[in-house]
Amino acid sequence: MIFKVGDRVVHPMYGVGSIVKLETKQLGEQAAHVYYEVATSKSTIWVPVDALTTGLRPLTAKSHLAQYRSLLKSSPVPLNKDHHERHIELTERLREGTFQAKCEIVRDLTAHSWHKRLSEADASLLRVAREGLCQEWAAVKGVTMFEATHEVDEILQESKRTRSAEID
Repeated sequence: MIFKVGDRVVHPMYGVGSIVKLETKQLGEQAAHVYYEVATSKSTIWVPVDALTTGLRPLTAKSHLAQYRSLLKSSPVPLNKDHHERHIELTERLREGTFQAKCEIVRDLTAHSWHKRLSEADASLLRVAREGLCQEWAAVKGVTMFEATHEVDEILQESKRTRSAEID
């Protein structure tokens, strides 16, 4: 077992949560398995302990936030021009569930939105990635979602000002 009761974790689809307990469950006619019971802000999920990839990971270390601030400020990577392929690529990156992937998606889609209106699919992906990013940022820093969102927005705006100054 990687995690213990009380650990703060991140699930790629459900976001930040805490390990509440370990529980043995038998689902249907399958053999009983041990699960992490994870309480998130919106629900409780059960993640198998013995799965090779549980999807759970520890919260990003507070000491790494400076690196992610720099990543959010860095030059965006051009996105695939084919909207269908772009959606598949970004969705796969989001499923990775890493903090870095969320930062990159938020950086790249936000920068893309400065020049061109986002499609509904891109806007939806940006909302999901941004919410996950800000939720974890808030948990790591011990601040509210509002404060974390404000800080992330300020970093992105600083990046926009820098890019605009480089062009002028």
